[in-house]
Amino acid sequence: MVTILFMIIGFVVLIKGADVFVDGASSLANHFKVSKVLIGLTIVAFGTSAPEFAVSIKSMLAGNGDIVLGNVIGSNIFNALLILGVASMVYPLTVKKDTTKKELPLVFLITGIFCVLIADTLFDKNAVNVFSRADGLVICLFFTIFLYYLFSMAFKDKGLKQVEKPKYSFMYSIVFTVLGIGAIIIGSNFVVDGAVYIAELLGVSEKMIALTIVAFGTSLPELVTSVIASLKHEADIAVGNVIGSNIFNICVVLGVPTLFFGGIPATSFTYFDLLILLVSSFVIWLFSFRDYKISKNEGFILLVLFVLYYGIMFF
Repeated sequence: MVTILFMIIGFVVLIKGADVFVDGASSLANHFKVSKVLIGLTIVAFGTSAPEFAVSIKSMLAGNGDIVLGNVIGSNIFNALLILGVASMVYPLTVKKDTTKKELPLVFLITGIFCVLIADTLFDKNAVNVFSRADGLVICLFFTIFLYYLFSMAFKDKGLKQVEKPKYSFMYSIVFTVLGIGAIIIGSNFVVDGAVYIAELLGVSEKMIALTIVAFGTSLPELVTSVIASLKHEADIAVGNVIGSNIFNICVVLGVPTLFFGGIPATSFTYFDLLILLVSSFVIWLFSFRDYKISKNEGFILLVLFVLYYGIMFF
């Protein structure tokens, strides 16, 4: 009962934190006179991915490799299918032309490279699927390309004509952004810790805990932030949040710990898991490419794919 109570408190803190965070980040974008997509790709995306990074480091130190991989694979599937699906069902998401032509293909490329790096048995039947330290280095190098893109984007946005008056003063924008992200992290930790504790009592496997409870719990910041951003018609923040988070999850949440602590065996994960991960990143690019938006109908398709994947995995 105490665990459930803390989980409920965690959800309340999480939702309120995301509300404050979106307003603060949006106001900050107007003060810096940069596009909200850039804020979504950086401050919002990296901030909401903080729980994944914390769980990854903690799991690597404890020797729980399945938790690390399941967290990243599950979170990215949640982000692409569940979060964008729900957010676009709330309100259709308009996707910028540059996002469709540059950022979404980059997500697909990095996801594809991750899948190839981890699929050792495709190239050598006697090998064992492992995400090695060398793989971590490769994926971290791709993150530097993403950072270069962000810096060039910031330079391009410099001096952007302000189209909205900031909701808060510069100082309050920073304070609300920081407080919001702090509440998001604290709230998500309550939910994840409680959920993992209950799952362990029920005897659920480490892989299943990682792909479901941990992935969902650490993706709660992205989910709540994107849904609230959609309700506020801040599509750039909602979409940028998911794109930046998915890149951050693979390159930093997985790549950095592997680089420092060594490789992770991936024997518990199937090619079906990797296929769904790859398909999820491709589908959101495909929907966006058609008319530069993700409609309610397309959001429904994303949710159906999400339910089918987890339905097959459970049954």
